[in-house]
Amino acid sequence: MLRTAVRNVLAHKARLLMTVLAVLLGVAFVSGTLVFTNTISAAYQKSSEKGFAGVDVAITPHTSDDDAASPGSAPRLGQRVLDKAAKVPGAASATGVVHGYTALSKKNGDLLGSGFSTLGGNYYPGTDGKDPRYTMTQGRAPRAEGEIALDSKSAERGHYKAGDSIRVSVDGPVRAEKIVGVFTTDDGNVAAGGSLALFDNATAQRLFAKPGQFDELDVKAAPGTSQAALKSAVDKILPKEAEAATGQKLADDQAEQIKRGMSTMQTGMLAFAGIALFVGIFIIANTFTMLVAQRTRELALMRAVGATRRQVTRSVLIEATFVGAVAAVVGLAAGVGIGAGLRSLLNSTGALVPDGPLVVKPTTVLVSLVVGIVVTVLAAWLPGRRAARIPPVAAMNSVHAKPSTRGLVVRNSIGAVLAAGGIALVLAGAGMGADGKGPMGLGAGVLVIGVFVLTPLLSRPLIAAAAPVLRVFGMPGKLARQNAVRNPRRTAATASALMVGLTLITGMTVIAGSVQKGINKMAADGLKSDYVVSMGGFGGSRPLSPDVSKTLGKLPQVTAISPLRTSPARVGGDTDSLTGVNGKAVSDLVGVDFSQGSFSGLGGDKVVIDDKTADKHGWKLGSSIPVTYEDGRGSKLTVGGVYTGNQMIRGIIMDSATITPHMSTVTDFQVMLKTRGGGTEANKHALKKALGDNPAIQVQNKKDISDGIAKFFTLMLNMLYGLLAMAVIVAVLGVINTLAMSVFERSQEIGMLRAIGLDRRGIKRMVRLESLVISLFGGVLGLGLGVFFGWAAGELISTGLPTYQLVLPWGRMGLFLALAAFVGVLAALWPARRAARLNMLAAIKAE
Repeated sequence: MLRTAVRNVLAHKARLLMTVLAVLLGVAFVSGTLVFTNTISAAYQKSSEKGFAGVDVAITPHTSDDDAASPGSAPRLGQRVLDKAAKVPGAASATGVVHGYTALSKKNGDLLGSGFSTLGGNYYPGTDGKDPRYTMTQGRAPRAEGEIALDSKSAERGHYKAGDSIRVSVDGPVRAEKIVGVFTTDDGNVAAGGSLALFDNATAQRLFAKPGQFDELDVKAAPGTSQAALKSAVDKILPKEAEAATGQKLADDQAEQIKRGMSTMQTGMLAFAGIALFVGIFIIANTFTMLVAQRTRELALMRAVGATRRQVTRSVLIEATFVGAVAAVVGLAAGVGIGAGLRSLLNSTGALVPDGPLVVKPTTVLVSLVVGIVVTVLAAWLPGRRAARIPPVAAMNSVHAKPSTRGLVVRNSIGAVLAAGGIALVLAGAGMGADGKGPMGLGAGVLVIGVFVLTPLLSRPLIAAAAPVLRVFGMPGKLARQNAVRNPRRTAATASALMVGLTLITGMTVIAGSVQKGINKMAADGLKSDYVVSMGGFGGSRPLSPDVSKTLGKLPQVTAISPLRTSPARVGGDTDSLTGVNGKAVSDLVGVDFSQGSFSGLGGDKVVIDDKTADKHGWKLGSSIPVTYEDGRGSKLTVGGVYTGNQMIRGIIMDSATITPHMSTVTDFQVMLKTRGGGTEANKHALKKALGDNPAIQVQNKKDISDGIAKFFTLMLNMLYGLLAMAVIVAVLGVINTLAMSVFERSQEIGMLRAIGLDRRGIKRMVRLESLVISLFGGVLGLGLGVFFGWAAGELISTGLPTYQLVLPWGRMGLFLALAAFVGVLAALWPARRAARLNMLAAIKAE
């Protein structure tokens, strides 16, 4: 039986090649995902370990519950703690660390570095005048205000050297600094493509903290002192507001964070690999069904000469194991290439990826082999069972038992129950709000399985609907329709492969378009301002200097302006934040609906609050709210209005004149303004020019804000399209398999058609139309399910995005249907050509 299985594998190379390709693609993506995420994770961990190489014990501020109850009361780390740490037994040295966002400009005015990794820090020299964290390769360390040192990689990318001048922005206004030195560092962000600028210690403290204060203290152990022993000594001198951790623990914690972050990406990518494998199961099952059909007489004869059912099944499974093993090995090799390619692609987008070798773990090899073999064997199990049930008498007449009517009734009944249950779960999840994710996800899976089980029943009426169009093509069109429904199970399996991919693509397109529509509406309704000014990088959440609003407010084009600044506070017994605005101008810049009061009630100790905050605390117009500000002072606020909040405008809003005196550091996170003539390019240019054409500051109108969000969704959608394209490729292989099987089964029939006058062109047209009908059948099912899932998911999204509106992208849906038709035409090329080239006499004699 083993020799027979091997011979059968080698005897059907072409068809088994398609099965190998189907499994190979899925395995390649599984192994590629594992290689990619393991490589990136290892690179970040190695970079992280380098970053902590000079840190044996790190001291950081600790905020207790009491500190949270009294904002602003938690002390920072000062020079006294640093001096004590340097003198503990076992300490060789102690370094004070200060860091913050620092944007550097290229010579052409663009931003140097990548987003949040554009950092600045302090150069803290020891007794020898050197900072052990950094090694100067050019010039010297910064010693006074107006001087900086630049990391060597950024200097190389920006074409800077010691002695050059560079434009720098920390909180908005542009600073002209002189580069006095270039240094090397093991900082992980720099290794990943970011930038690092060093200021002298006093300047860095003034820019990023307060004079005499540090964000972190790093203690280096003396030779012979372990990190644990040094930490024990440091613990004894720590004030209650500080905590210490060993460098090894910090490195381990960061490695764990990196691992969790990579795990999320890995899970998402493996989900798409699973989809491709799921689609591939249909092809594998079809392929082995075809091979069993071709060998009906051979298998029955084997039964007649003494082979048991178990031996016949085992023979088919041995073939599947061999095919799966070959596909898994080739897929693993392809996956290594995919992993390397994905890393290169990530680097080309400017993402932060440290250098490091390609990582292929033994678990990756094992998982790839197991997945390839197991998926293939499972898909071949049912055809193997059918092969074993062929009665020996079939060896005499080649009659093979067809599916019974009872079997189809049972199948349709199970499918109807599953589909109804899936729809019920999806609808229930849609009505549960944010808690409906679980039921909806389960319902979606059950519904897809139910529709798959029902596809033989659905194929007849849906394909019959195409009859009027097929009549245009004459006899080939009529024959194509009949052939498409001749074997409903096989047609259904082929169409289902395409259905799965189009369901996901359509659903995601519906969701993305609807979310974008909601965001556009939110931006249009929530903002009356012509422009919003903020710091670029890391979502525009960096602090902005108050000087920005003062500078812009002096422009003749500006008619109304309001900075937005936030401050932590204790409000109504809970830790919250207060948002300060220009009370006189905010009504001209923000558009929200008030259920009680209005912006006219804003000023002094009067505030306006969003409806969710009001409902949570039971506040209404005129309610008195106890508040403890950031500086620890207490007061009473009065509710002057309740408005409907959204993702852009929400929370407790008060006049900036009231909140600013209580802030430890006055910064803004946005500036909203209106200009004469509206949001024109001329006004935008004037605003940017007033700010010194600072690359770190973004000036956006409502369209820019919407387009920025749309860019994110478009990028995500394009990535998903690329991932799902693999499932569509697998589906193409499935259509080819089905048509090849159909041509083989109808060899005698095709010969008779040729004999009675149907020419080669007619044969080709018949096969192509059959493929087209099957593909469009799968496309229609996929579009229908995708729209349903898109609507259901939208019901969940609308709970967090009230402006969400369902949008059906008719243009793209038409394109998807055209794609399904193209898949059908493309897949039919080889089977149609093969059918047309059959020798009519040989085909008529075929059994």
